[in-house]
Amino acid sequence: NARRPPELLTRDHVSRCIVREIKEGRGSPHGGVYLDISWIKEKLPNASEHIRRKLPSMYHQFKQLADIDITEQPMEVGPTTHYMMGGVHVDPDTQMSRVPGLFAAGECAAGINGANRLGGNSLSDLLVFGKRAGEFAAQFAKANSLGSIDNGKIDIVARDALAPFDRPAGENPYELQRELQQAMQDLVGIVRTETEMRSALEKIDNLKARGGNASVTGNREYNPGWHTALDLKNLLTVSEAIPRAALERKESRGAQFRDDYPSKDERLAKVNTMIAPAPDG
Repeated sequence: NARRPPELLTRDHVSRCIVREIKEGRGSPHGGVYLDISWIKEKLPNASEHIRRKLPSMYHQFKQLADIDITEQPMEVGPTTHYMMGGVHVDPDTQMSRVPGLFAAGECAAGINGANRLGGNSLSDLLVFGKRAGEFAAQFAKANSLGSIDNGKIDIVARDALAPFDRPAGENPYELQRELQQAMQDLVGIVRTETEMRSALEKIDNLKARGGNASVTGNREYNPGWHTALDLKNLLTVSEAIPRAALERKESRGAQFRDDYPSKDERLAKVNTMIAPAPDG
């Protein structure tokens, strides 16, 4: 029988099944599901040694962090975000974006993976298109001068970057980031619905307002709180773009799965969603 057992289906399919189990109340205590590989003892006489040899990092990770022996006990697992298939729109040959002189390749560039990335493609993507981006960036730098620098704009950017130090009783950037992560995980995750994504957009609007009041203390050197405060604007922009794009696609395709539109819409088969800021930002 050449059919795959359920646990060996593709990553996106298995992830959707896990999320469905969790949402329907059959998840594990920490919001995942149980993965049990101890059954291999029925197949191999030296199963424990085999597992430790084949999965050394997983074995040590669970043993050290959770005191779980995966050769004997089930482990809690769950899907999470680990790759972004959308990104900067670039020229397919030169990898230059619509901003002259800005080149992008790899995970931050869009287009190569279509609706779903296959495992292992990322390294090839980086090698091929990273090489292209570097070569064409060098050509662009040779052919173009640096141009004039607007010191007034630099002053504005510097003032905005330092603003969190001038807010002694503002919002905690770590808490804002945590709330954003939780909202995206819960409402814009692997299985999506219009109701949940619109709730996420409301939450993001609230966080954008609060993010403008993020404050930090300490020095500029080695200050991760400040870095988090600076990152928030970009995190919120990307987090808003994802549900807005997903709402426009009233279908399920590749990694985008909508419970309210579970089928493909062939009219959208060759449609890419592009997002740009409006004149008012």
